[in-house]
Amino acid sequence: MYTPTHFRFENETDKVNFMKRYSFGTIITVKDDLPIATQLPFFIDDSSDRLKLISHFAVANEQAKYFEDKPSLIIFSEPHAYISPTHYDKRESVPTWDYISVHAYGTAKIITEEPLKLEALEQMIRFYEKSYMQQWQDLPEKFKTGMMRGIIAFELEITDLQGQKKLSQNKTEIEIQRITDHLENSDNTVEKELVEFMKNTKK
Repeated sequence: MYTPTHFRFENETDKVNFMKRYSFGTIITVKDDLPIATQLPFFIDDSSDRLKLISHFAVANEQAKYFEDKPSLIIFSEPHAYISPTHYDKRESVPTWDYISVHAYGTAKIITEEPLKLEALEQMIRFYEKSYMQQWQDLPEKFKTGMMRGIIAFELEITDLQGQKKLSQNKTEIEIQRITDHLENSDNTVEKELVEFMKNTKK
């Protein structure tokens, strides 16, 4: 990831928390020298000293045939906003974009054992909608077995975690205040969300 000095996102705990908060990521792998990608929800497992991502493909997704034991890149990116040059002091300014992104690299392993596959799926349920667990447990075994056959569960151990916070840190305090005031008054909820990170990021 290209990361200018002003925008380095170095705190590992903050990067993990960011992935947990914006856990719908894009997994990118390579097939015949061409990148292929799928958007997936992830469970971020930081319960041990090995940081892992857990998710699953649909069986029909061809990417599932090309990702095991090969390097993968998973991109977590949200929120973001267009930044107008009208907020800057200098007339000789151009538009830009503020955003946060975390890139996770690693090698995936398919989970083949049924008990482990079930546990991976239930970890996702507990993370995304814990209250659904009771309904899931009450479903007929035949239905659950059929659902399990339709997915390819996997875990990916992260070997490198890179991040960038481009939040106008290279601008003056007055310019940053103009930008945050504008975003706070935006009708776009994604832009409003970015303000929280801007206020909590030191220059």
